[in-house]
Amino acid sequence: MRIFSGIAASPGIAMGRLRIIDRSRSAVLEFQIPTEAVCHETARLAQAIENTRIELEQLKARLAETNGEDHLFFIETHLMILADDRLITETSESIKTGLINAEGALRRTLHHYREKFARIDDPYLRERISDVETVIERVLRSMSGEADEPLPEQEGQIIIAAHDFSPADMLQINRSHVLAIITEIGGRTSHTAILARALDLPAVMGIDGITGLLLDGVAVIVDGLSGTVIVDPDQETFQALLSRKQHYEYIEYELLKTAHLPAVTRDGHSMHLRGNVEIPEEGASVLVHGGSGVGLYRTEMLFMNRTFMPDEEEQLAVYRSMQQAIAPHPLTIRTLDAGGDKLLEGMDQSAETNPALGVRAIRLSLSMPDEFKKQLRAILRVSADGPVRIMFPMISGMEEVRTAKALLEESKRELNASGTLYDSAVQIGVMIEIPAAVTLADLLAREVDFFSVGTNDLIQYTLAIDRSNEQLSHLYQPLHPAVLRSLRRIVQAAHGAGIPACLCGEMAGDPLYLPVLLGLGFDELSMGSGSLLRVKQILRRCTLERAARIAEGCFAFSTSAEVEMYLKSQITMDVTESID
Repeated sequence: MRIFSGIAASPGIAMGRLRIIDRSRSAVLEFQIPTEAVCHETARLAQAIENTRIELEQLKARLAETNGEDHLFFIETHLMILADDRLITETSESIKTGLINAEGALRRTLHHYREKFARIDDPYLRERISDVETVIERVLRSMSGEADEPLPEQEGQIIIAAHDFSPADMLQINRSHVLAIITEIGGRTSHTAILARALDLPAVMGIDGITGLLLDGVAVIVDGLSGTVIVDPDQETFQALLSRKQHYEYIEYELLKTAHLPAVTRDGHSMHLRGNVEIPEEGASVLVHGGSGVGLYRTEMLFMNRTFMPDEEEQLAVYRSMQQAIAPHPLTIRTLDAGGDKLLEGMDQSAETNPALGVRAIRLSLSMPDEFKKQLRAILRVSADGPVRIMFPMISGMEEVRTAKALLEESKRELNASGTLYDSAVQIGVMIEIPAAVTLADLLAREVDFFSVGTNDLIQYTLAIDRSNEQLSHLYQPLHPAVLRSLRRIVQAAHGAGIPACLCGEMAGDPLYLPVLLGLGFDELSMGSGSLLRVKQILRRCTLERAARIAEGCFAFSTSAEVEMYLKSQITMDVTESID
């Protein structure tokens, strides 16, 4: 028996026979070429890009016939990367100046992209390099004449292992025969992982070299809960994992039966539980897991890996797909939260010494008002189809809110002039995620229709902790007294102005924090769809009165460790009393 540890990318446990698929990277040799061969190599590059575009268009058409329109966003993303002029211009320049072959130049372009993405702090955006790699690998295969090994048709119950597995591969597998996937690269926020979760397919990723260590047909267990792959399990391990699988599936089955139940405490207090999403494909999963709409729709994907900013029509099409996926529930669209550490190639940005405190989010949007208004007009137009809320990120003061609202009013006038329909009463909110916004919360509350707390950044900025720094990860403490006092102040300011207080950071999806957030008075929590039912389960077992006492009790302690110990003791006491 051998055990491999990787990244728990999609939950669930699967047992079956292994099928290794060749999705390894193309072997690329870089070599010098004579000057007279530059035109030939450049032409080879252009032809390979065109051939790849045709291949993707054909795949898109085939998937539309078999799967419908639901999951074509991934193919559209890859076509968008392929259409980026920089892919050919930068690679052609390497061919010309370096006098190297097209394959070597293209690999240099990929390396350049990897360096830029590696500097991104946000894990969702950093993982987008996988889409660029997938596209460039397709182009390299086209140049070499290599063909992807076809996916297995009907081979019984199998588990697929591959170096990489693209979203397009995911959409083409026969899900009645494929039980799980294992990959050597990729992570929890990659598009393949997001799609695996949407399709309820267990996945473990990031196990380097595993395909070279295993043989076709070997018995494997994929534990997508712990990120473990067990090869040739002994009887004791098999029975233990089988029992765990049955327990997990029973719990999931029981939880799914509660998806239609309202998010209401035992004493009748309602709370909205909504989903955090990045792509339209995640919308259906939010509804299946009992979410009442989307509390955070990240729009950054549309702005990445391209020479020009997306136009209004392109944005409208994607936002509309998202709105249709969750109709008739509300959709909260966060305006562009990029810049600084978040790669945005569509505009010139000088290097910043401290990008986390630089030109990013609302600061970036306000610095390019024409592009900002394109996004605002697209969002407004979607609001004609159903309930939509607009949310401005990283607000630090009144001037930013008022300037953003003024641009929104300009966008409305422009739509009025063209006779375009939109919801004139569309709600406007701000993200509270830096200490300045906490301090000014009472003033900001007079300007907007709702608050949404981004706890990931709020904790980072309040505690001066780089959340991506592994050496400081132990200091990233959601229950730090300073954080709790900030949350209390935000809720008090919101309710004092008669607006709802929402929370969309990672704290929202952890059932441990539910009694505190409920007791503090938050009206809405937004989280990954996989957390919705567990948080709802805890909510439905609580009373508002009890949660308020627990939340108030947290303020009697001076360290996060003391708060956590107290909170766990209170939850244990509630569980014991419910059993009695």
